[in-house]
Amino acid sequence: MAATLDLRTFIRDVPDFPKPGILFKDITPLLRSADAFGAGVEQLAAPFASERISCVAAIESRGFIFGSCVARILGAGFVPIRKPGKLPWTKRRNEYILEYGTDALEIHDDAITESDRVLLIDDVLATGGTAAAATALIKEFGATLVGAGFLIELAFLEGRRKLGDVTTQSLIQY
Repeated sequence: MAATLDLRTFIRDVPDFPKPGILFKDITPLLRSADAFGAGVEQLAAPFASERISCVAAIESRGFIFGSCVARILGAGFVPIRKPGKLPWTKRRNEYILEYGTDALEIHDDAITESDRVLLIDDVLATGGTAAAATALIKEFGATLVGAGFLIELAFLEGRRKLGDVTTQSLIQY
């Protein structure tokens, strides 16, 4: 039953957040609904169910919410990809360019192995910079990046192009 829900109806538009001119897609109503949240997680996992995923990597912070649940459904481990200074062990880092400045993502050195089959999960694919940085980190390990899944894709920003040949799924497109 939950899988037939129109998830788009659980996304709230918030004008001028975090700054004027931005129409923010708020996922908290979806998270609040057990049915919608469950359907979203199931739908994110479904395209990859037969892919023998060994670990799901997810981007801080809302990606963790979905990624850990998808990992559980797929019987896979979970790997956090974090902002700088949050991981306690030796790590790899990838800096990337934002519209005004730079940012970075980090992952533990021992988080992924060459034999892993990895799925990347995040809540939103926008310009693609963060997702591209995460995929580059995953590929550094020599692992197989099976694909990337997103709850929402802001298709007009063309972020999918930055992921190149990575199989990319999104549940809701704007």
